[in-house]
Amino acid sequence: MDVTSFRTPGLGDQTYLLTHEGQGVLVDPQRDIGRFLDAAAEGDVELRFVLETHLHNDYVSGGEQAALRTGAELVLPAAAAPAYRHTPAFHLEDIEGGAGLTIRPVHTPGHTPEHTSYLVLIDGRPVALFSGGSLLVASAGRPDLLGLRRARSLARLQHLSLRRLAALPPGVALYPTHGEGSFCTATGAGRLTSTIGTELTDNPLLAIGDAEAFADALLAAPMPVPAFYRHMGPANTLGVPPMPPVRVPELDAVPEDTHIVDIRPRQAQARGMLPGSLGIESADDFGSWTGWLLPYAEPITLVAEPGQDVAEAVTQLARIGIDTVLGVVRDLGETATQTYELLELDAFVERLTQPDAQLLDVRMPSELEQARLANAVERFLPDLVTQGVPAELDPERPVLVVCGSGRRASIAAGLLAREGYRPIALTGAGVPEVVTALRRTRDAA
Repeated sequence: MDVTSFRTPGLGDQTYLLTHEGQGVLVDPQRDIGRFLDAAAEGDVELRFVLETHLHNDYVSGGEQAALRTGAELVLPAAAAPAYRHTPAFHLEDIEGGAGLTIRPVHTPGHTPEHTSYLVLIDGRPVALFSGGSLLVASAGRPDLLGLRRARSLARLQHLSLRRLAALPPGVALYPTHGEGSFCTATGAGRLTSTIGTELTDNPLLAIGDAEAFADALLAAPMPVPAFYRHMGPANTLGVPPMPPVRVPELDAVPEDTHIVDIRPRQAQARGMLPGSLGIESADDFGSWTGWLLPYAEPITLVAEPGQDVAEAVTQLARIGIDTVLGVVRDLGETATQTYELLELDAFVERLTQPDAQLLDVRMPSELEQARLANAVERFLPDLVTQGVPAELDPERPVLVVCGSGRRASIAAGLLAREGYRPIALTGAGVPEVVTALRRTRDAA
């Protein structure tokens, strides 16, 4: 038996391809299925099953299309009841694959009500567990994505599910779908894979014996929910069309009634963007931030540098069901008048000490609890869109913007610039480094 992992860093998720005696089992595939099917073809593997652990909240599934393309058997939790043809997985009703391969569904509600993990047995011996959003590495899937009214009930179910999985043999390999960087984890997940025995020792949630105390721990400081999540469950229930080919027409100008998303490096954005642009430089999490900050699936025009590859940006958007990119503009001419300033750490700290400085911290609430800057106005980046710029900020004075690393600060600076403010974003560093630098400055004085 062999397991190949396909990591999607921007979503914090993993898809798996298990192979055994020429048979393949694909687990929780995302919409861009080509990378998985190509790997199976290269290994001369016949895809026998496609397994879905739950109706995903964070991406559009490619499970149905992978099964249709290959003739594989599509398996979903029995309680999911999607609108397309599938084999329902019932708790502990084994699915036989031949050549000694058995897939045993284990109902593990908590992340979602229908959630089902899959235990793989080879010749009757349990060897691997695909746990989806149930038991994660040093964590568990969060129970609040379907709303706070159901969160405590699902958290109690998650407590039972984790203990059900923890009772498996300690040598069983653990392959969760959600991991570090995913907004589907209740706490910060660490390594990507593990074993049941390691989790029994290292997972702090397995040390909580009481279901109510467990629920308290999961719900104590929930992370924000990306805005596009609410569209994923319905899409995965009703079925999703195949991912369209990545074709991005070159445009001479931005069409009317379209959102402009500038994917150039932040240094280029700072020198000038098209008025009204949202600046999100191309990176692993481009799709997530675009889906969070813009109205879902409305028309988009990309702005890129000459020669810059836009295929990855379009693919990331398609993974969350956004197929509305109209084209790309590369020549901005003299129209790039929306600007902001970028400063490295030392220059930023020096500017922060000037009497006219205003400071905006755009980190999420859980980060604020770890370190705070005195006199900072605090507003999480997506809230700048939904709630507007804080009234405390004076548009006539520079606004220094900080986050955890510089990425969100540059996005926020572009948002402020299009609203007529004079932003200065910290790049290459974040609040922890600013705190250290300020302390060093005070000590030197």
